[in-house]
Amino acid sequence: MSGSDDQVIVDKTVVFVKNQLKNAEGGHDWWHIQRVWTTSKAIAAQEKADDLIVELGALLHDIADSKFHAGDEDIGPRTARNFLADLGVDEKIIEHVGLIVANISFKGRKHEQTFRSPELDVIQDADRLDAMGAIGIARAFNYGGHVGRELYNPEIKPNLEMTKEEYKKADAPTLNHFYEKLLLLKDRMNTQTGKKLAERRHMFMERYLEQFYSEWEGKN
Repeated sequence: MSGSDDQVIVDKTVVFVKNQLKNAEGGHDWWHIQRVWTTSKAIAAQEKADDLIVELGALLHDIADSKFHAGDEDIGPRTARNFLADLGVDEKIIEHVGLIVANISFKGRKHEQTFRSPELDVIQDADRLDAMGAIGIARAFNYGGHVGRELYNPEIKPNLEMTKEEYKKADAPTLNHFYEKLLLLKDRMNTQTGKKLAERRHMFMERYLEQFYSEWEGKN
């Protein structure tokens, strides 16, 4: 497949994703996809990965997030595969992208990921970076508000030993999510580039929490 053919596929994928996610929750909308897509390309430029698979995987990684589809973990990979098949994309690329979509999400501290590839490593780092820092904080509270969660409740402690199923069903205050996911991401980055980018965002979240607790207690 030539470079020009690849660009046509990417362009059509952009149009498809924008249309599919036009009414999505603000933390999982087209702008989230665009940020992950842009960051994925930047990381891939420093790492060894197939450019087309990185672009398609990044664009389709949240095409049908299970938490917005009654917990169905097959709908995302299936939607991605069907779309790419309709475009006549090579079956090996379709299968790889499907596996990326199926395996990209954080599923709790105790969940062990079974599929790995350089392309998934890149996209997963980009997706995790978007869950960190200022944007990650905004996304966390936006989603918490979307599903009606408390901001913080000091009587409800974070659960650091959740199974995958417990993580999927969790409805604790949004601040608990920092300890159950967001602050864990720095040490779960795959690529050297991703690890460097994660340091600053992790530090920002730590500073944010210090300020949050200070204000909560009326000290600042």
